[in-house]
Amino acid sequence: MRTTGGCRTTSTLLTTLVLVGALAACQDQSATVESATAPATPLYQDTSRPLAERVEDLLRRLTLEQKARLVMGTGLQAGDITNNNSKVPGVAGYSYALPELGVPSIVLADGPAGLRIQPERAGVADATFYATAFPIATVLASSWDPAVLESVGAAMGEEVKEYGVDILLAPGMNIHRNPLGGRNFEYYSEDPLLSGKMAAAAVRGAQQHGVGTTLKHFVANNQETNRLQLDTVTSERALRELYMRGFEIAIKEASPAAIMSSYNKVNGTYVSQHKALLTDVLRSEWAYDGLIMSDWYAGDDPVQQLQAGNNLIMPGSADFAARIDAALATGQLDAATLDANVRHVLNAILRSPSYNQYRYSDKPDLAAHAAVARQAAAEGVVLLRNENNALPLGAQISNIALLGNTSYDFISGGTGSGDVNEAYTVSLEQALALAGYNIDAALTTIYRDHIATAKANQPPKQNFLDMLPPLPELTLATSDLQRAAASNDIGLITIGRNSGESRDRTVEADFNLTAAELQLLRESAAAFHAAGKPVVVVLNIGNVIETASWRDLVDAIVLPWQGGQEAGNALVDVLKGAINPAARLPSSFPQQYADVPSASAFPGEELSDVETIDANGFSWGKPARVSYNEGIYVGYRYYDSFQIAPAYPFGFGLSYTQFSYASAVTSSAQFTDSLTVSVAVTNSGAVAGREVVQLYLSAPAGGLEKPVHELKAFQRTAQLMPDEQQVLSFTLSPRDLASFDPAQRAWVAAAGSYRIGIGASSRDISSEVEFTLAADVVVETVTAQLAPARELLELQR
Repeated sequence: MRTTGGCRTTSTLLTTLVLVGALAACQDQSATVESATAPATPLYQDTSRPLAERVEDLLRRLTLEQKARLVMGTGLQAGDITNNNSKVPGVAGYSYALPELGVPSIVLADGPAGLRIQPERAGVADATFYATAFPIATVLASSWDPAVLESVGAAMGEEVKEYGVDILLAPGMNIHRNPLGGRNFEYYSEDPLLSGKMAAAAVRGAQQHGVGTTLKHFVANNQETNRLQLDTVTSERALRELYMRGFEIAIKEASPAAIMSSYNKVNGTYVSQHKALLTDVLRSEWAYDGLIMSDWYAGDDPVQQLQAGNNLIMPGSADFAARIDAALATGQLDAATLDANVRHVLNAILRSPSYNQYRYSDKPDLAAHAAVARQAAAEGVVLLRNENNALPLGAQISNIALLGNTSYDFISGGTGSGDVNEAYTVSLEQALALAGYNIDAALTTIYRDHIATAKANQPPKQNFLDMLPPLPELTLATSDLQRAAASNDIGLITIGRNSGESRDRTVEADFNLTAAELQLLRESAAAFHAAGKPVVVVLNIGNVIETASWRDLVDAIVLPWQGGQEAGNALVDVLKGAINPAARLPSSFPQQYADVPSASAFPGEELSDVETIDANGFSWGKPARVSYNEGIYVGYRYYDSFQIAPAYPFGFGLSYTQFSYASAVTSSAQFTDSLTVSVAVTNSGAVAGREVVQLYLSAPAGGLEKPVHELKAFQRTAQLMPDEQQVLSFTLSPRDLASFDPAQRAWVAAAGSYRIGIGASSRDISSEVEFTLAADVVVETVTAQLAPARELLELQR
């Protein structure tokens, strides 16, 4: 037993919960003694002092009970912790407030495509609180332009701040491991470099406003099926090279305020309770000093979460609070561990607009942000096919036949926490009319009547995670199609898909087109081609779909993905040629689902028939396990290494002009500390445009098994006029050459000859050059042990 300031505690900190109050009284007594000589303003309130000093001053003033509450959110439902408030209706959660110390709740809100709050508020009849629906993450990644991400992030950050929110629960950046992943639309790419660079730019843009962002969901959270009880079994190499790498890039380049630990387990341990991932990797290896929070209701042991370094348990519940209190009383959870977590929470609070009493307006510049959204959506439109120059729409095109439900009912973004409550969504029909085109009136009437009837027959949504079934595609009479073909200049067919949180997609009638959609494509193409008219397909989708079986039926295919509230206008800007498409695919389009390397293992196996349903009727799924048998071979790493031809390769995209590449030149034939490679790119076509120049690196043979090549750098050219040239330079570091070697516990660049390939996609390499590395280089050693247990490894063989 020891004595401190006249107060006595046992070595186990507390033996019963009754002592919590006694310790609080003791600390209050100590604070009273100090107050006689302390300045009028407590140190923690003095913003001129270093933040670390302020955090320590506030920490020592807290009672144990206050500390225990600060590591929990305030809850969402009856039975949760109860100092919740409704400062901003519709947000995801709040931290615990300590009004007696002037410590407010900080406000956390979704989401990746824009701020998710309620647009209407009780007692406020004369105002609305809409947020901008920006393009989904996959659209933004298709730009391959960090400047686009930074501009969108800046607009999002302004809305976050002006609506009174402190931390945005975005960006999402899990890898597109499988095209059926229900939340792929919230994420950027199948490639970690592209994901990391895009996320870093979004974080920089948002955080310039003094608000926080959250990288999620760390880590290996690549599906929705059984997500709360799923065990992801994967090799350490795949974790480090693919699933963790994008997070590492974004953390080191942009310092996000928070990281959200994911629902799933990794190799048998819930991520929110995984000390090796949260403390050894994030804190020790990557030197991350921000807040680590759990996903909502993640994990099964709050004490293990805190011991692992998961600082804030969200959204908070009375059950978890009681378990933390009990662990403190018995000494299972010690004071030092609790303090370590509280420090990070206090750090986030003292940085927040709420603590610093920012007088938010509730009036962000939505008109300016709509313009940002429109430009960003246009920058992300990928042109997949353009036979006989069907696009852009020339002066001869004035009358347009719009086909497909989604032409009239455009999808701005996905469902669930990635959704946004926006004021409007501009459909393709509306945008074409605004641009002066004549839309076939008879078809418009047919489709509007069909859509209204189909929507009236849909069941009501049960909750915000519920996704209504898609509207059945309309089967048009042959006479209607023939009349439309005769009286219009072109046929535009929109295929729509939506997905969202809590469920994954299916192969049939989702990844593959439905029978009705295929019939519409075949019959429309036949009618319009018989009349000598082109047919263009628009893919208003959030995830990859099958295209190989039907693409030859049509003249052009345009992929705007889900472009947010200005999606229709942005698409028409590209269709009419006001913007020359420069977007490229951030994920491969396979020819068929069976070609996907994870197809046979997705979404894994269920270990029990017992489904967990909580008191609110939400399904927590079943205990399940998924094995990442494909290892490092995800997306183009698989297709290109094993010569499986995709329908459209990673990095692919057409333009209304053409580009030519000169021979690449390196700064040296021998790699030492770094190496620079330069290439001249010329617009060899007839109209101005931009090219995305991609650098792929092939490693020497032997040693570790490696993909045939990997993306290591990219740049988007300036807008080049016809015959204009730009020289682009890329610098490679030792880390760019390295792969993770589990045996050496290090990132190692192997000696030998490396080949640089520069081109317009992973399958379109225009210029190659080689260099050598004289000897192996150990670039970085690691400390965390992430390898799965032997019995789990057996499941991967």
